Amino acid sequence: MRGAMLFGLVALMIVATGLMQSWNSALLILNMGLVSAIMSLGLNLQWGFAGLLNVGVMGFVALGGLAAVLVGTAPIPEAWAAGGWRIVAALIFAGGVIALAAVALRRLTRYRGLATLAILVAGFFVYRWIFDGGVAAVEAINPASAGNLGGLGLPILMAWPVGGLLAAGAAWIIGKTALGLRSDYMAIATLGIAEIIIAVLKNEDWLTRGVKNVFGIPRPVPYEINLQQSASFVERAQGLGLDPVTASTLWVKTLYAGLFTVVLVVLLVLAQLALKSPWGRMMRAIRDNETAAEAMGKNVTGRHLQIFILGSAICGIAGAMMTTLDSQLTPASYQPLRYTFLIWVMVIVGGSGNNFGAVLGGFLIWFLWVQVEPMGLWFLELVTSGMSDGPVKAHLLDSAAHMRLLTMGVVLLVVLRFAPRGLLPER
Repeated sequence: MRGAMLFGLVALMIVATGLMQSWNSALLILNMGLVSAIMSLGLNLQWGFAGLLNVGVMGFVALGGLAAVLVGTAPIPEAWAAGGWRIVAALIFAGGVIALAAVALRRLTRYRGLATLAILVAGFFVYRWIFDGGVAAVEAINPASAGNLGGLGLPILMAWPVGGLLAAGAAWIIGKTALGLRSDYMAIATLGIAEIIIAVLKNEDWLTRGVKNVFGIPRPVPYEINLQQSASFVERAQGLGLDPVTASTLWVKTLYAGLFTVVLVVLLVLAQLALKSPWGRMMRAIRDNETAAEAMGKNVTGRHLQIFILGSAICGIAGAMMTTLDSQLTPASYQPLRYTFLIWVMVIVGGSGNNFGAVLGGFLIWFLWVQVEPMGLWFLELVTSGMSDGPVKAHLLDSAAHMRLLTMGVVLLVVLRFAPRGLLPER
């Protein structure tokens, strides 16, 4: 009953937004709430099930966004002809150099370290010679609107599982090195790696156009302009008393909400089945007492790596969905520390270890994140309505922009004080 009431309250707040503001705003909050709930669910697997302190969530989300570009956008033949295959050859060569260095490190008995260093240094300079030439050629192709290789031109829905695979691959590499660290060091490592991933997306124009952004990513739903040009759609919209422009926007957002809901329900069902399975009980036993679980013969590091990959894959899927919703990739918008904090607040407020709590936290915190600033501005305008114009009144009105972070901190403190295990605590 408590869970049903809390979810009902969030639904009422979204409906109230539609009635008092606009249904476009309500559907936008709903769609981003669904994406946030999926991110929160992924982090809950890592922290709630296994106690892994991952502060690099935005890095995996960004890889999901990259998948949308690599899968959904059309390839640029001129860029491939100019230097694309040279870039591919450079990347293959780099993999070969790393493999050769690993073989030298393992097989040689004399001068092993010196030989490995020589292979890596020589390989690096050859790699840069091949790679830089290809990059310069690609980025010179119509840089105002392209300057990158493009993607595979496949259906955009395929980018969602591919985003999960990219994030899972990165999580495997990170986990093999970071999961042996103490929790606080692991947090620093994951945050640093997330910053590296986002720095690559910002600077490698041949891949993502960098800070120039990638626009026009295909969508799995119709474009509003196409609906507005459809006589049957316009007739139905007018029959409902709606303007065709408004109706097309509402219909597109509703279709997105349907797709996102299907993904969330599937992931939530799978997470619940995992939680109630012997595997889920083993994960919670490892979380509660690693020493006892290891004494019972459980491979603690292996299980940590497994759930770290699963949680990261879910975050990658959410990142691909978010980029699809925006229809553009904006690497500068991924701010690891700021938005990772927001997702952590979702998990903690909703209830760590409870999948439904993580979903509730995703919806609730996103709603507050969006609505607190206009509500704060309205409140400050009401408070200062009797004041004369001056620096004090202007300062108070300008403070509305800071209401988001203030509210997140207050909500977190209140929940930790009165419901330290979250609104829907783990059973």
